[in-house]
Amino acid sequence: MAAEILAPAGGYDALVAAVRCGANAVYLGGKALNARRNASNFSDEELREAVAYCHARNVKVYLTLNTLVADSELETAYDAIECACNSHADALILQDIGLVSLVRQVCPDMPMHASTQMSVQSIEGVRELERMGFARVVLPRELSESEIAAIAAKTDMELEYFVHGALCMCVSGQCLMSSVLGGRSGNRGLCAQPCRLPFGVNSKGGNALSLKDLSLVDELRRLEKAGICSFKIEGRMKRPEYVAAAVTACKNSLNNINDYNIDEALRAVFSRSGFTKGYFEGKLGKDMFGVRRKEDVEGAAPVLSSLARLYDGEKPLLPADMELKFKRSEPLTLKVSACGKTAAVTGDIPSEAVNKAVTEEELRDRLAKCGGTQFFAGDISIDLDEGLNAPASAINRLRRQALTELDGELAKGRDIPFTRTERVTAPHCAERMKLHARFFSEASVPDSLDGLARVILPIETSPETLKRVLDSGAQAAVEIPPAVFSNADKYVKKLTELKESGLSLAWVCGLDGVGIARRAGLRFVCGFGMNIFNSVSVSEAAILGAEDCLLSCEVSLAQAAHIHRRPQAPADKHLPRGLMIYGRIPLMMTRNCPVGTKLTCAECGGRSYLLDRMGVRFPVRCKNGCSFVLNSRPLWLADKLNDIRNVDYGLLWFTDESKEECACVISDYRRGGAPQGEFTRGLYYKGVL
Repeated sequence: MAAEILAPAGGYDALVAAVRCGANAVYLGGKALNARRNASNFSDEELREAVAYCHARNVKVYLTLNTLVADSELETAYDAIECACNSHADALILQDIGLVSLVRQVCPDMPMHASTQMSVQSIEGVRELERMGFARVVLPRELSESEIAAIAAKTDMELEYFVHGALCMCVSGQCLMSSVLGGRSGNRGLCAQPCRLPFGVNSKGGNALSLKDLSLVDELRRLEKAGICSFKIEGRMKRPEYVAAAVTACKNSLNNINDYNIDEALRAVFSRSGFTKGYFEGKLGKDMFGVRRKEDVEGAAPVLSSLARLYDGEKPLLPADMELKFKRSEPLTLKVSACGKTAAVTGDIPSEAVNKAVTEEELRDRLAKCGGTQFFAGDISIDLDEGLNAPASAINRLRRQALTELDGELAKGRDIPFTRTERVTAPHCAERMKLHARFFSEASVPDSLDGLARVILPIETSPETLKRVLDSGAQAAVEIPPAVFSNADKYVKKLTELKESGLSLAWVCGLDGVGIARRAGLRFVCGFGMNIFNSVSVSEAAILGAEDCLLSCEVSLAQAAHIHRRPQAPADKHLPRGLMIYGRIPLMMTRNCPVGTKLTCAECGGRSYLLDRMGVRFPVRCKNGCSFVLNSRPLWLADKLNDIRNVDYGLLWFTDESKEECACVISDYRRGGAPQGEFTRGLYYKGVL
């Protein structure tokens, strides 16, 4: 397929700007269940109108349902999916694996696009998406050109990539900062962008979590060669002038047009200390960081009016082929065609010419006047008998009528059947809650593992440590890191070696991990990063082949207690589920270390932290090519275990604790100890928006 320019549409004005400036597709959200809930978005009726408008101009529409969905919102999800079908949307963009399951049930013909928040970084993850029925994946912004090309070489799946707009610090889909610090979930469309606030490295001052905006507008041909078929522009919260400038800049790039004015206008309308190429060329470092300065804000005003003119008025976007029959004793007949659709209309019978007969050239001129529509004249064929005439108004009327009917034909979308199914669930009955422990380092694994049903070890674990865990009677699992990128082969090799020492279970943090576990011939469980948030996502985890799953730490205790199972699911079984009950919640995973804005790795020594404007410290720990920003206080629920209902296991999440500290925490949780020092209850009592 030809590469498309995919533009954001936070509201109708932005949608019109995108289409008139030449976007091939737009993505937009309904009033609920999308990752930009604070945008204007579209009601059901507005969505139908938007899709009809776009289809009449040969522009596709992708509807974003790219948030985690609570059980109480599943009926809303059904309604949104049904509306997408009735509106003839071209695809759904999804994050929640539970919604994937719903779409397959109720409208299997609806194309699914995997949101960047699914954080699929490797061919292993892409293949899992293929198994799930996806047609396209939005690759993370953190992938380099060579990593994109490596994925593209091994799949026929459509690959989409962000080419302009805001660049989040965290690897796609791994951010909990807004949730934990303010109760507004980025995974549910309400990110408060706390990363844009000041964060210093080991001291106050600085903006160690704020990146410049990405711009790869000049690299579209390289991206196309690498395997990208859709160039995505970020910005559903941005104004129409921004959308117009970004789409125009992309069109210019693909057509080898150098327009300094547009390039400068794009920079002026919105940037943070200029632009960066992000991770595209594999370069990390300080140059990627930036903030929105006073001069950036002031630079926008002078260019807005000129950018507004880019989408002022209908643009001729589509060639309309025309066939006119101008025959004696027969009604005038005009057939027009565009994008595989045809409309035909008839008019009056032409009269015999009294003075001068109409010429073919005159008729061509009249038919070519398509001004005020989205059409321009393509091939025109005329079957003309000599000696006839008709008023110019009759030809004009015939043309207008034909183009109006063609508009209507184009606006009709592909029918996608929707069958509403009854959602049958059965209560989950948990056993007595067991204790599992995950260790960041094998050096922190205590000598005694009494009380632990499962021990989750890092992937660099030695066979000796693995054997010690197995000999203790605990189940051993090895964590496949959430940062896979180009390391899949290395991880498979390591897991295969550990398998020879008795390993049989992998703890996966995303679909990349699922694929790696399959390659290594291991059973797997769903761990942190899978974002299991509702009953249908639990069932989908079972369908994937998971033996148990860790619920998202964004669920409340009340929500966790009422996450059921679906007896009608193909993988009908009692799927145990757990909750993180101790540890410093990883707020974000980054590929460009924030500490690196101030210190070298040698200077850091692995013990640095970020300091916010209130003096709160957030530890930063690096591993497997990524950095993890941890919460300032550990989660503690040892004294609240009686509040946890219908959960099979609690997870102790160890990061930088010593072996002795880990042993003390395990002991406290076995006896229900009270917290010492500062702690948090996480989101379990207050939930998230």
